[in-house]
Amino acid sequence: MEDKAKLKSTTVARSLSRAKKAIRKGDGTAAAAIYNAILKETPNHPIAKKALSKLSPPKAKVQELVTLYGLGKLAEVIEKTEGLLPLFPYTIGLLNILGAANAGMGRFDSAIEQYQKAIEIRPDFAEAYYNLGNALKESGELDAAIEQYQKAIEIKPGFTETYYNMGNALQTKGELGAAIEQYQKVIKDKPDFAEAYNNMGNALKENGELDAAIEQYQKAIEIKPDFAESYCNIGNALVDIVFNKPVLGLSEIILKLLEKETYVRPSEISRSVISLLKFDLFVNGILEKCSLNELEQSLQEVLQGLSNVKLLLKLLSVCPIPDLEFEALFTNIRAAVLFSVPNLSDSKEILPIHTALALQCFTNEYVYIQSDAETKSLETLENDVAKMLSLGLQPHPIAIACLASYKALNEYPWNHLISKTGDLEIVVERQILEVKEEEKLRAYIPVFKEISGSISSKVRAQYEESPYPRWVNLSLNLSPRKISLILKEIYLRVPDEQIHNCDTPEILIAGCGTGQQSIETASRFSNSKVLAVDLSLNSLAYAKRKTEELGLDNIEYLQADILDLCRLNRQFDIIESVGVLHHMEDPMAGWKVLMGCLKPGGLIKIGLYSELARQPMIKLRNEISDAGIGSSSSEIRDFRTTCSHSKLIHHKNILTFSDFYSLSEVRDLLFHVQEHRFTIPKIKQCLGMLDLAFCGFEISNRDVIHNFRSSNPNFDDLYDLDIWQVFEEEYPDVFTGMYQFWCQNQIR
Repeated sequence: MEDKAKLKSTTVARSLSRAKKAIRKGDGTAAAAIYNAILKETPNHPIAKKALSKLSPPKAKVQELVTLYGLGKLAEVIEKTEGLLPLFPYTIGLLNILGAANAGMGRFDSAIEQYQKAIEIRPDFAEAYYNLGNALKESGELDAAIEQYQKAIEIKPGFTETYYNMGNALQTKGELGAAIEQYQKVIKDKPDFAEAYNNMGNALKENGELDAAIEQYQKAIEIKPDFAESYCNIGNALVDIVFNKPVLGLSEIILKLLEKETYVRPSEISRSVISLLKFDLFVNGILEKCSLNELEQSLQEVLQGLSNVKLLLKLLSVCPIPDLEFEALFTNIRAAVLFSVPNLSDSKEILPIHTALALQCFTNEYVYIQSDAETKSLETLENDVAKMLSLGLQPHPIAIACLASYKALNEYPWNHLISKTGDLEIVVERQILEVKEEEKLRAYIPVFKEISGSISSKVRAQYEESPYPRWVNLSLNLSPRKISLILKEIYLRVPDEQIHNCDTPEILIAGCGTGQQSIETASRFSNSKVLAVDLSLNSLAYAKRKTEELGLDNIEYLQADILDLCRLNRQFDIIESVGVLHHMEDPMAGWKVLMGCLKPGGLIKIGLYSELARQPMIKLRNEISDAGIGSSSSEIRDFRTTCSHSKLIHHKNILTFSDFYSLSEVRDLLFHVQEHRFTIPKIKQCLGMLDLAFCGFEISNRDVIHNFRSSNPNFDDLYDLDIWQVFEEEYPDVFTGMYQFWCQNQIR
């Protein structure tokens, strides 16, 4: 026995000697093979284990792994790393990159295992603690993640990224003050860390400190001018803020935000932008001149000055302006230009504002009031323009822009003669070419079944006349997300979590209108396929054009009545029907049809009018009905004028609605041919009849959630409709837009 031990010892000694020679020759692979052989015979041999822990694969092999990782070829990284590990099982660099590759593929359990092995080999490996924290954070184990971050900091106090990710974990936990403290540490150590400013802005925004949040987003963009996430976050923050003082440099950032075209819905930030624009000294002075009826005294100067306010021009061109002061200004400017077309000079300097005004009027569907004098002058100008074009001459651009601010150019019989280039290019594009494109697309949209129901036919007629809403830009998700992540973000609770495993959701948008909802949903859910249906072919053509313009290929459009969808013989993982059922003759009948199209365990999002929140609109609808006011464009314009000059509270209240500033939206808001309203008890009753589980309201306004949670701190209260009923009775305008809520089809 003793002889065997001596022989084994001698063999190991010789092997160690050979390994050292291999190392001196630079052959680490051969040395590793020898050390592994020693450990196989003598497990935990201290010299072999220590020596092996210091060896690494050849530099070329390591560089190959780094290159593959950088290219995102994570499966190859895993395969090649696992091929090297049998020879180099104690190389912490290999374990670290294997953990990173697994984490990148969402295999967080495997990643955690690799990082833990690295820490066992080298307990002072700060990077492994940091990476372990990241993997735990992504797995939802926030407390464990924070613990690992703290260990990394103890080993490496200046490890900036650790403070940053600890801040992210704390923010996810809702510990906003602690998160902000971590971000401040990051910024103190690394003042150019744009992501830290951005995430601190998120924490401040969630904490209700919107001004401070915007300041942090600004700093992030100053450091990283093309920081898409910060632009989107500024857009989100602007939705809920009205400025009471100017903010240096913000106008330029908002202009860039709007120029990005897919980072924000312009209409959602229009009030915020208007409040900021009113601090512009020139704009403020012009508004004052307008209120004093002094515009015509210096019309040329006014037009030149406004043509230089780029943010105002951009806002005018992309969404209705929901402000009576500006409406009065633009109504007066439009008339003043009409009366002065022959006398205006330096058209290059004044054309930008009138081009923007023509786009504004087209987008708000010519909601501004028009005097008899304007109507008479328009006839003269139209005749002059038609005569010039018939002679092969191009009229003055101001003349065309002026006509385009009163009526869409595509409605003039001579529109094909207008030059499609130059100063009027964007107006011609929007008012002629895009409309013609929609006419072409309309013919190719499939019709499921002829619309026959009497109410459905009336509703269809309304939206054929006024496709709703007319929009230019909207907010697309920077990166589509899985269902599980979206549910988490909007605080939904689903009884059956199998829906989390749906990686390629099929989605039905029942009542898609002009495509805002279908497009945003298609960009929200990863790997989704969307079928969007609507009664109105004109609305669908608008939606189809915008979808193609944005390059989306996962949306299919179909003209259909919800009541006929049972004949589709298709079921969907997700159905969204927002603002539709309450315009049906029998909302419950439509809802039941949708349930027949929903897979077991599927999700359905519903949007319904609130009886409480719509009391002011009900009063106005009754007033309109009692006065015998029709829903023609001229009657709607006259009624708007009445409300604008009225001192009655319910008239003043309607002026605060963005819908008031667009013709089709006013028609939808107050003149709709069919409307039902609901209460929370009624919704609860419907859910019971349909065997649906309530998963939560989707509420974008953080103040609503904050107010609700302050009086209902139990997390389960978010999913209790009885508690929400009490809350709505206390705050009757909380669902002014609509109830928007998610439910799940229960599996039986």
